[in-house]
Amino acid sequence: MKQSEVKELSVAELQEELGKSRKAYADLKMAHAVSPLENPIQLRAERRKVARLATELTKREQQ
Repeated sequence: MKQSEVKELSVAELQEELGKSRKAYADLKMAHAVSPLENPIQLRAERRKVARLATELTKREQQ
């Protein structure tokens, strides 16, 4: 998910997407700990997605 897509979401949608992304990241980490992922770059991509969503939520709360 790109930053431009994140900016178009409402606050409720951001919170929902953040919850889903955090769960997906935790699931990926667990799967990678058990057996190596075929594409470990997925971890980085999901972690960055979580950061983008969290940053946008924080930014909107401060306004």
